[in-house]
Amino acid sequence: MTHTNTALDVPSISSTPHRGIPMWVAMAVAICFGAMNAIQSRINGELGREIGDGFTAAVISFGSGLVILSVVMLFWSPGRQGLGRVRQALTMRSLSWWHVLGGTAGAFYVLSQSLTASLLGVALFTVSVVAGQTVSGLAMDRFGVGPGGHHPLTAPRVIGAALTLVAVAWAVSGQISGGVPFWLLWMPLVAGLGQGWQQAVNGRVRVAAGSALTATFLNFVFGTIVLLLGLLVHVVLVGMPTSLPSDPRLYIGGALGCIFIAGSAIIVRTTGVLVLGLGIVAGQLLSALALDLLAPTSAQPVAFATIGGTVLALVAVLIVGIRRRSARAS
Repeated sequence: MTHTNTALDVPSISSTPHRGIPMWVAMAVAICFGAMNAIQSRINGELGREIGDGFTAAVISFGSGLVILSVVMLFWSPGRQGLGRVRQALTMRSLSWWHVLGGTAGAFYVLSQSLTASLLGVALFTVSVVAGQTVSGLAMDRFGVGPGGHHPLTAPRVIGAALTLVAVAWAVSGQISGGVPFWLLWMPLVAGLGQGWQQAVNGRVRVAAGSALTATFLNFVFGTIVLLLGLLVHVVLVGMPTSLPSDPRLYIGGALGCIFIAGSAIIVRTTGVLVLGLGIVAGQLLSALALDLLAPTSAQPVAFATIGGTVLALVAVLIVGIRRRSARAS
């Protein structure tokens, strides 16, 4: 008896042919996503400042992304078919229920931005997130949580991860000041750990669904639900903001998030979670450096530490990425 594939057949991670995005392309895309993520953070931060309410800004960002994806799903049948494949994968237990909850980590990251970034300062917040994300990337690859399977803790991977932490700490060293509530560091640290997990499980969902749109849609569904629940509690305690800003540019954060989540779910199978995370960090530093050079917000010159840290972060990505490409080729 022969088996006929149907639209709801679940592609397994081991059996689905991997067409193979070239490693250097995936690394370059990860760096571009990091730059995009930095721009999104600036937009969402400005939206929160204009509204005066980080909870509302986070819901607007996630909610607008969900609206965009819902409209696209109406006209893109592979995305809708992907929902059926994910449901079947959950029934067959080739996916666990927690694989589809990646958006909750994204929601926690946005929430940690609104609650702790202003108290800790951007520098300490960034260092904490990157520390969590780097450790998470190593762990996700080591235990095979992502779609690329298991990757052992080799010397280049550990060295590259350590160099990234040093690079970020160096780049933001001039912005760190005393008198901050260090006990709050746990929240961005946990948010960083969640970022690696989010990228890993979204990649697994993308493979099972056969559609990056499906994985991104589910990410935004659960992230929006979590943020709406948080907003409900916040409104009961504090109340709703009285007005919203009129500048349309402040509302594109959700659209950028759609591109970032979908693209990450696609390339993580090639890069692995660690290289994806390191590339995103390098892209964030490059974007910040470019903004400081092309559109400075103060008269102070760009510090040597900012340039040196950015270069060191790129070196770290190359150390891990080139080693991973060699391993894939062998």
